[in-house]
Amino acid sequence: MRFMTANDAKRHFGRLLDEARREPISVQKHGRPVAVVLSVEDYDDFERIKRERLTAEVRAGLDELDRGEGMGVDAAGLDVLVSGIKAEGRRNRAKMTRAD
Repeated sequence: MRFMTANDAKRHFGRLLDEARREPISVQKHGRPVAVVLSVEDYDDFERIKRERLTAEVRAGLDELDRGEGMGVDAAGLDVLVSGIKAEGRRNRAKMTRAD
């Protein structure tokens, strides 16, 4: 992934858009990544992959419930699960940033 400072992105917005059509561009502010600019096609692909993954996970969960293997979760438990999923997403993004 290529990098561009926020100032360069602002000054050369047209170039940023052109380059983002070829590959995602990480925009950095004060040396840390704050945004990624990518083509509409790449964005649509990511959204499709997320939707497919979510659908598969929901189906797997429903199958578990059908087999009697599921567990009940109240609102507080759901909040804990959502927080864990968000934290995992942040860790995965951090790993991807370090890998590039």
